[in-house]
Amino acid sequence: MQRRTFGAGAAAVVLGLLAPLGGCGAGAGSDSGTLRVVAAEYGGDEATGSRPFWDRVAKEFQAANPGTAVEVQLVPWADVDREVSRMVKAGKAPDIALMGSYSDFAADGLLYSADELLPVSSEANFLAPLAEAGSIGNTLYGLPWVASSRLLFYNEALFRQAGLTTASGAPAAPRTWSELRNAAKALKGKGVKFPYAMPLGPEEAHAEAMIWELSNGGGYSDSAGNYSLASDRNIETFRWIQENLVGPGLTGPVAPAGLDRADAFAAFLRGEVGMLNGYPSLAHQARARGIRVGTVAMPVSDSLASGETPPTMGVADWIMAFRQNGKRAGIGRFLEFLYQDRNLSEFAGRYHLLPSTVSATRTPAGAIDDTDQQFLTALRGAQLYPVNDPAWVEVSDTIKRNIGRAVEPGRDPKSVLEEIAAKTYRARKDN
Repeated sequence: MQRRTFGAGAAAVVLGLLAPLGGCGAGAGSDSGTLRVVAAEYGGDEATGSRPFWDRVAKEFQAANPGTAVEVQLVPWADVDREVSRMVKAGKAPDIALMGSYSDFAADGLLYSADELLPVSSEANFLAPLAEAGSIGNTLYGLPWVASSRLLFYNEALFRQAGLTTASGAPAAPRTWSELRNAAKALKGKGVKFPYAMPLGPEEAHAEAMIWELSNGGGYSDSAGNYSLASDRNIETFRWIQENLVGPGLTGPVAPAGLDRADAFAAFLRGEVGMLNGYPSLAHQARARGIRVGTVAMPVSDSLASGETPPTMGVADWIMAFRQNGKRAGIGRFLEFLYQDRNLSEFAGRYHLLPSTVSATRTPAGAIDDTDQQFLTALRGAQLYPVNDPAWVEVSDTIKRNIGRAVEPGRDPKSVLEEIAAKTYRARKDN
């Protein structure tokens, strides 16, 4: 899910390196030896890093499973997908990886499926939208780890200053595109720097684009699972954005194609943004800075306002298990241990993300507060990126680097989307 990084260490870190009690090079199905795990680093420094979590899990697992050690290598989010791909090509695949994509490895027959590793009850415990996104056909290969959904954030103080309130004086959350546009106009009139911050820069443009497409009944793929990037609905979406938000200057001083998500979030935390799409950790950061944030489902296009409720957008990170070293039994035992509610809840809570299992969201250790609960509710009915398509990594990169042009004044959104669709077709053909 490229990517929502919480900062990244400058180099890979190896931790939890425990001397194996049994022999190395365990054969097929063996429980003994050393399990090699490569995981993305979610933190930006020693205080927020993932090291303490993995260190504890590795030590506790070895204590409960004499003869099996765990070696965990942490790699920055910006590098982890590329690093694991390099290892696989070199014939040195890890046993387990936590990263942003899995489907290309699954398509090449390199991964164990969930039913080869976990009992049926564990597999059935994953939240349904996440399990669906982690499956190719009816087989689960990408085990969801932590997830998030997206909601529209609005700065309550700025809304009140702009007179955007209900009869009771509460901030009036927009429910339709027209209401969002009118709110942005009022915010601009009060001098708000970014009435609506629209990050269509290359960092994570595919997220913002998908949120808007879904809110108009569109999206990246049709009901048959085929890409529909240049559908009539999507063209209509970007034309509306271009004419109603970008053209009138309601997206701020930075062109959407040049605004990355991290910069938009930083501006929000400085109190310079009236509205943007965000996820749980941003809500917690804003609250810590004394910014009162309202959240609401992404407003829908006026043509859908009659009652149709489109899905929100969800995002997940994936754990996968490689066949190369033949350690199926050991991997399965470790994953069962890792996915215990207390472990998953601790990790999710550390980064204000959502746990991927039903049981972890219900346990008190899950620490699902009122803020997180809104995102969890949205996640249960969310639509995720088409990560089960082996070409998605290339397709998403194409979207990220090009979709911002679709809202530039004077440019035809239809031609931009058709160009992206043509590149997507070639990417799928090559895969």
